[in-house]
This record gives sequence, C-alpha cells and structure tokens, in this order.
Amino acid sequence: VKEVGLSSDQAKACVQLAEISGKDETVIEAVRSLGVAHDLLDQGLAELAALLEAAQQVVPDRVIADLKIARGLDYYTGTVFETFLEGAKKLGSVASGGRYDSLASDGKVTFPGVGYSFGITRILAPLISTGKLTASRSVPSAVLVAVDNNDSRPAANTVAAALRSRGIAAEVAPKPDKFGKQIRYAERRGIPYVWFGAGYDDSVKDIRSGEQITADPMSWEPPQADLWPSFGSA
Repeated sequence: VKEVGLSSDQAKACVQLAEISGKDETVIEAVRSLGVAHDLLDQGLAELAALLEAAQQVVPDRVIADLKIARGLDYYTGTVFETFLEGAKKLGSVASGGRYDSLASDGKVTFPGVGYSFGITRILAPLISTGKLTASRSVPSAVLVAVDNNDSRPAANTVAAALRSRGIAAEVAPKPDKFGKQIRYAERRGIPYVWFGAGYDDSVKDIRSGEQITADPMSWEPPQADLWPSFGSA
C-alpha cells in the first residue's frame, strides 16, 4: 500500500471493488455505494451497464460482471473478459480478451478493436474425457511409414515428407522393428495405413482390410474419409 501511495481507506475500497460481482445493475449500484467519484469511473460504469443489459437480452444469466478480473497486459482500454466452461472451472479460463483502442496503428491512423484468444485443448479436454466428443483416431496421421532398419530411415523420412507436401498427414515409425509390430503400433494409434519399402519397393497397406498395393508417395491418395480424423458426439 505504501509503495503505491494509497491510504488504508483507499486500499480497503480497492478490495471492496474487487469483491463486487453480479449479472445486472446491482453491480453498478454496489460500485456507486463505495462513494468514489471520477469521470473515468462514470464512463466505465456506463459501458458496463450497457454491456450487461445487452448480454441479458442475448445470453441471459450467462454473463457475470466480476470486478476482480484484471488482464496482465496494459494495452486494454475498456471491458476485458474471461470465459469458463460450466462443470469444468478447474481448467481455468478457456477464452479471454478485451477492448483496445490504440494497439493497432499504421503510424497515422489508429484502429480500435476487440480481440480474444481461446485454448483449443482446454475446450476439447472435458468434451473428450466425458465422452461427449469422440474421434475416429487419436492422432492426425493417416499413414505410418515403416522403417526396415536404421539405414532406411532417411528414405522413410523422404516418403513422409512427400506425403505431407501433398496434404497427407504422415509419421515415421519411431524405431526399426518387425513389420507386424509396426502394424500393431499403427493400430493402437488408429492410423489406417502403413507404408512399406520406402524408397525401393514402395507399397501401402490398409491395415483394416488387409489390402496392399504398389504406391508412389507423389501420387497415392487415401480416400477422403481417411485423410483426417472425424469427430462426432457420443
């Protein structure tokens, strides 16, 4: 308190301000009851009141004004927000952002705006763990390029790179092993195809049907349904 030059009464008011939260105009009334007067405060309260009114019309009872929220970046000039998933608050905020009036500029003109970011992993984690969202496979890879021995790894890497350059997600087996073990590795990860004989006798096998054909990494394509994992609700 002494370091920032606040009196004990001012410090107490800051704590009281941070304890205020609500979904309607009672938030504004609670701030007014602190007895603080300032033009910037009046402007902020007017904007907050308008935001709460609009939120109640669009998403009633979903938006809470919580005055203890403070973003760690100083370019925000207006409302800031954090988003939480119902039933998964232990994950913390899954999306956050706010208003900034002077962050973007070309040197002559300033472009105000609102920005936010969200965490895909944090959003998907509870959906997957509770079985509400399922995936056709656990990894994006459509192809596992088998490795005969350590000497063949460069050729396997070349095949994988060729597939990736054409938009086909591929990974190289982590170690040389018997082909049966590499197939089982692909099965555990849900990868539908295994590529054999990289660079000298190229062929690709659909490990679900057992069909194996000669293939060129610069022209072979899996069916569209196998190209990427598919998602659905349980």
